[in-house]
Amino acid sequence: MPETSNVTRRDLLIRGGSAAAGLALFPSDVADRILRISSQEAVIPWIDGPQPGGQANTLDWQGLTSWVTPIEDLFRVSHYNTPEISENDWKLEIGGLVNRPRSFTLEEIKALPKEDVAFALECGGNRGFPTFVGAVHNARWGGTSLRRVLAQAGIQEDGIEVVFFGTDEGVEEIRGNEVTQSFARSMSLEDAMDPNLLLCYEVNGEPLPTDHGFPLRLVAPGWYGVANVKWLKRIEIRNTRFMGRFMAQDYVTLRGEEKGGETVWTQNSVSHGRVNSIAAKVTSDGSSYRIHGAAWGAHINRVEVRVDDGSWLPATLGEGREDPYSWTFWHLDWNAESGEHTITSRATDREGNVQPAPADPEIALKRTYWESNGQFTRNILID
Repeated sequence: MPETSNVTRRDLLIRGGSAAAGLALFPSDVADRILRISSQEAVIPWIDGPQPGGQANTLDWQGLTSWVTPIEDLFRVSHYNTPEISENDWKLEIGGLVNRPRSFTLEEIKALPKEDVAFALECGGNRGFPTFVGAVHNARWGGTSLRRVLAQAGIQEDGIEVVFFGTDEGVEEIRGNEVTQSFARSMSLEDAMDPNLLLCYEVNGEPLPTDHGFPLRLVAPGWYGVANVKWLKRIEIRNTRFMGRFMAQDYVTLRGEEKGGETVWTQNSVSHGRVNSIAAKVTSDGSSYRIHGAAWGAHINRVEVRVDDGSWLPATLGEGREDPYSWTFWHLDWNAESGEHTITSRATDREGNVQPAPADPEIALKRTYWESNGQFTRNILID
């Protein structure tokens, strides 16, 4: 996202840290792109919204300098306990409507062909509140294809649904009954056979930390974070739709749709991501200004920026523009005048979907905070 630097590739290697670790994971020119803020550039603080350090466990947009989110900065969400799992005691069970039920040790999973994917993973509730805008990160995930593992089990003809069960669990009350349930999410068999879905044991070239799903988790590029089940223990094929808490009760979006002069209310389970963007920060070298931002949720085609009530201006796309599941950095040079200004961005994906304005029906008639991808306006004061 930043543009200029006197830091050489050799300097970056010597300095080490998370940025240097990315050299083994991303294109060879990444070292020339990671730390490009000149020492002469200053970040102009926003005058509204979350400030640096104000949100635990979420991204500090104004401090964003690297396309690769360091492991220690990956946001995390869990709904039950955080299980401590011994690799020697752990197995992944594959069962239900399969011809060859079986289990895998982590060693057996790692023996399968390894693949990786760069993915901007976003919480389904991100952007749902004005102060909750940093629950997204971009990392390189490594593991083996879910489709390959399912194919080894041999799915029966009447199997239509794939359910992923985590080791984490909690007590739920359902119509007067207290039951202990594991965190679980599901998707259709067709979705599960997407070759981009991985059973992952690495992130940014390192073993999964406990907080992020060790020893194995599902990574579903193009889906909201809730679908990326951590601490996997069982994958089950079923012939009916799964209606667990996190499919049918929680993580459910309520939207109104105008049909023939009346509003029809619909509910859907949070699943695939939606095109999104945000202005991350404004920098100045003392004589000029630049607006930096990120766009994600789909394969980004373009980003436009509007200052105050002006026209939409095309931003320049940077890192990630060729990666369909990662975030894309963008920037716009700005001839700023003194005073208070508003800055809004909107992204368009390669299928023509445009990030909606707050007044658009899909946002204006949404009554839950899930899947919030409306255009986001920030305020800044230029001295």
